[in-house]
Amino acid sequence: MATITAALVKELRESTGAGMMDCKAALTSTDGDFEAAVDWLRKKGLSKAAKKADRVAAEGLVAAVISGTKGVVVEVNSETDFVARNSDFQTLVKNIGEVALKADKTDAEALGANAYPGGGSVAEAITNAIAHIGENLSLRRAAALSVSDGVVGRYVHSQVVDGQGKIAVIVALESTGDKDALSGLARQLAMHVASANPLALDASGLDPATIEREKKLLARPSLQPS
Repeated sequence: MATITAALVKELRESTGAGMMDCKAALTSTDGDFEAAVDWLRKKGLSKAAKKADRVAAEGLVAAVISGTKGVVVEVNSETDFVARNSDFQTLVKNIGEVALKADKTDAEALGANAYPGGGSVAEAITNAIAHIGENLSLRRAAALSVSDGVVGRYVHSQVVDGQGKIAVIVALESTGDKDALSGLARQLAMHVASANPLALDASGLDPATIEREKKLLARPSLQPS
């Protein structure tokens, strides 16, 4: 039976990010075979991730990523707000945002199938992060805006790291005007959107029931003091 040294355990931990005891168990189970131990940890991680899949993920981060005349926002959820402070989670969100910026489609399912930096797909990267971080994570939604000539501006509220926070808004302005002036305007508009929290861009995007309810409220005669 192979001797499992502390140095080998440390090397496996640094390579995979798994816990010390898990690394020792992996090496013991594979008789010191490093590559087999990596695979052992991956299988264990995927199993753990599957068990966490039904847990509610309602916290997390929204990222706004802009390059040239295109911008995207992506929302990646976690179970607790604490994970939003985790640098590994922040890197995951950043990378997903950059993948979305280059993708043809930004719906969550299609985006999950895109290649993730370093290998595998976005969906696989999320699964691996679940195993590593220990919470259920999910790519909830993503959206993109672009212009042929103009700017895309952004605003991130309660920013945790650059471009990531609790609320992120992108605004696209199609114009041949001064780009610096347009960028400032786009950011101001994005800040206003974040503050106002509108339900839709216009009436066509609203639920008819919502419109009817508001009409009834506005049509009700005001109560005058006696």
